[in-house]
Amino acid sequence: MSSDEILPAALALPGKERAKSARGLLESLHQEGDPDVDAVWLDEIERRAQEVEDGSAPLVDWNIAREQIAQRLKARR
Repeated sequence: MSSDEILPAALALPGKERAKSARGLLESLHQEGDPDVDAVWLDEIERRAQEVEDGSAPLVDWNIAREQIAQRLKARR
């Protein structure tokens, strides 16, 4: 089957079934990815955590960050 045949059938599924299918597809793509990605992300997370601990990371109050995110999303529409 081609994706042109599968997509309409998948879109006709109930929401929970579409989510289950989407999750399975995304997981299959993750498995095909670069095996070093997890290690790189772990290094990045550790680097960012260290910046928060040592005070060198610029921190933003959640209410301000949420408003900035909302404004960016609104600008994309």
